[in-house]
This record gives sequence, structure tokens and C-alpha cells, in this order.
Amino acid sequence: MSTVTVIGAGSMGAAIAGLAARAGTQVQVLARDAAQAAQTAPAGAASGALGDAVTGDVVVLALPYPAVGEVLATYRDQLAGRVVVDITNPLDFTTFDSLVVPAGSSAAAEIAAQLPGAHVLKAFNTTFAATLATGTVGDVPTTVLVAGDDADAKAAFTQAFGGAVRVVDAGALARAHELEALGFLQLTLAVRETIGWTGGFALV
Repeated sequence: MSTVTVIGAGSMGAAIAGLAARAGTQVQVLARDAAQAAQTAPAGAASGALGDAVTGDVVVLALPYPAVGEVLATYRDQLAGRVVVDITNPLDFTTFDSLVVPAGSSAAAEIAAQLPGAHVLKAFNTTFAATLATGTVGDVPTTVLVAGDDADAKAAFTQAFGGAVRVVDAGALARAHELEALGFLQLTLAVRETIGWTGGFALV
């Protein structure tokens, strides 16, 4: 059975940790504020502060993209050999009008380049926290799209979360580029209040 460490105690971190717990997966939550991590962690889960040892074999970076660099610097050696899940949408948060990664690239690709010993996946960036928590987007079950180059890493991800949410293989890590474009569009629609934060795109 896969085990999961969620780094980040915001709304997405809480929702993802909750998913893993509902799937019967052992969970650890780490955050800059240990008290917030403890509050976010599901019942029976471990928690701690950023810098504490990672225990999960699947590590979810439930962080805004600008915060990823510090975490990678802290945990680079510990992440070797683990499955690392990038959930970010690398927006320019000052304008909400562009992405901050090179054209044709993705946040996941940039992270993978910094973690050559890890198995990087892209997932959760096309779902809002509310749709993960409720398990539905409107009347449709929430789907988590996952992209990556390692079949075993995808299998570990599915084992960790598939008991609580529908997981669909979106292809190679190169598809993170398209997933981030989709996430970008969904976020801009929500910021403009064209859709609500309880809505979004669904796969039928």
C-alpha cells in the first residue's frame, strides 16, 4: 500500500490529505506552521513542520508554484526515488493573465529537471479543493487527471487515491503542458466569477 506525504496545509492540501485518508492510505501532512499542519491532517494522520523527515512514498507538493523552490531545496535528497506529485498552476498571480514557465514547458517539467532521481507526476491542478472534498463537479463525479512517464509511479498514485476519487491516466509528463493550460483557464474563469469555486471542468 502506498503512503502519502502532503506538503502544504492550505485548502488543496487539506482536500488531498482527506482523499488519501478516505482511500485508506497512511497520511503525513507537513507545513511551515506545525500547528496548521496538525489542524489540516485527517484523524489518525501524522503531521509536522517543514523540514521534518518525509515518510510517504508518494509526496504531494500542495503549494503555490512560487513556494516550490524552497521545498525542493529542503527535500531534494529525500525525494530521490519517491513519487513527487506537482499540483501547481504556474500563473503570474499579479496579472492572472499568463503562465511563468517557458513557452511549451510546464511547472511539472521544471520540477522534474530539478529532481532527476524522483518520479514526477502532474495531478490535481484541474480540480478545485471543493470538488475534491465533495467528489463531484455538478452532477458528475470528480476526475483527477494524472500525467507522468513512469507507469509504476502512476500505479502508486492510483493506489493511494483511487479508492476515493476517479483517477484517469492523461499520458506522458509532456501532457502537463496541456493540463496546466486547462487549469489556467479554469482558474481565470473562477477569478472572473464566470464559474464558482465549487464548479469547474468535468470528464464524462
